[in-house]
Amino acid sequence: MKSTYRRDYKTIGGRMLIALLMMAIIPYLALVYLFVYNEITLTQTAVLFAPLALFSVLVGYSLIRRSADNVFHLSRETEMLESGRKNGPIQINAEREINEIASHFNSLINKLEKMNRKNQEQAMQLMVYSRDLALSYQKTKQEEDLRNRLSRYVGSHLVEKLVSTKDGALAETERREVTVLFADIRSFTTLAERMAADAVVLMLNQFFSVMVDMVFKNNGLLDKFVGDQLIAVFGLVDATGNPADNAIRTAIEMQTATEEMMKQRGGAGLDVFEIGIGINTGQAIIGNIGSSNRMDYTVIGDCVNVAARLERLAKGGEIIIGEKTYLGHTDIFNIESRGEIYVKNKTEPVVCYNILR
Repeated sequence: MKSTYRRDYKTIGGRMLIALLMMAIIPYLALVYLFVYNEITLTQTAVLFAPLALFSVLVGYSLIRRSADNVFHLSRETEMLESGRKNGPIQINAEREINEIASHFNSLINKLEKMNRKNQEQAMQLMVYSRDLALSYQKTKQEEDLRNRLSRYVGSHLVEKLVSTKDGALAETERREVTVLFADIRSFTTLAERMAADAVVLMLNQFFSVMVDMVFKNNGLLDKFVGDQLIAVFGLVDATGNPADNAIRTAIEMQTATEEMMKQRGGAGLDVFEIGIGINTGQAIIGNIGSSNRMDYTVIGDCVNVAARLERLAKGGEIIIGEKTYLGHTDIFNIESRGEIYVKNKTEPVVCYNILR
C-alpha cells in the first residue's frame, strides 16, 4: 500500500523547512528589505541582524532538536522491545512520519505475536502428534512381541485371533469340547541311552520343529512338550475346519513326515525311530493352571487322559482315535474299527479306531 504525505508543520520535512526559513532566509530577506527601502542604515542593519539571526537559529535549532529527540525516543522504544524490557505497543507523540513508523512497527509486532502464538499452537499439536505416534509405536511393538511369543505355540493364522482378544489374553477358565493329540517317540529311552546328549537334543529339536509346523498348519495349538512327547489341542481357538478332521490330518502328516525324516537319518547312518499317536475328543477344562510363580495355559480332564492312554497303545506308525473323534470327523479318511479296549483308570471299555494311511 503506497502512502502519501503532505508536508506541513506536523511532519519532519515541514519542520525542517520552517527551521531553514527561520535560520537562513527570513532574517536576510527582512534586512535586505529594510536596507533597500532606506528604512535603516548599515549600522542599524548590523545591530538588528545579530539578535534576529540568533533568534532564528534558536527557533530552528529547537525545531530540529525536537524532531531528533522524537527519533531518539523511537529508537529507545524499539531497542527496549527488542531486548524484552518492554512489552506492548510503542507509545509516542511526534511528527507524522515518526508516528506512522511507530504504527507500522506496532502492526508488525502484532503480526509477529500472532505468528508466535500460531507457532506455539502448532508446536503443541506436534507434541500431541509425537506422543500419539510414540504410543502407537509402543502398542505396535507390544503387539509384535505378543505375536512373536504366540507364534511359538500357535500358527501365524491363529495369532491374529488371539491378539484381537481383550488385552491380548487367552480366554478365562472354561469347560468346552476339544480334540487332543498326543504324539510320542517309541523306545525313546533305549534310543537316548546309546546316543550322545547333544545328538539327542539335536534330534528332538529337528523332530519337534517339523511336527509343530504341521500342528500350526492345521489350526492346532501346541499345549506342551513332555520329554519326547508332544501334546496339541484342536478346537481350543476358533479356526477354520473341523477340529477332529484337523487333528487326524495332522497325525497322518506327522507319520508321513517322520517316515521321510527316518529315511534321511538312516541314509546318513544315524539312529531311527517311529512315533505313536493317540487322539481323543471330549469335554475338557481349559485355563491357567499352576502356581503364582509358574502358570501354564493348558487342558485337563478325562478326554485328555484317554488321549494319552490311546497314544500309549499305538505302535510305531499307528494312529488311534477315540469314538467321539470318529463320530466328529467328516468321512474323508480311511478308518477301521479297533473295537473296545480297556485303559488305565477307566472301568468301562473305550471304543477306538485305527487311521489307515
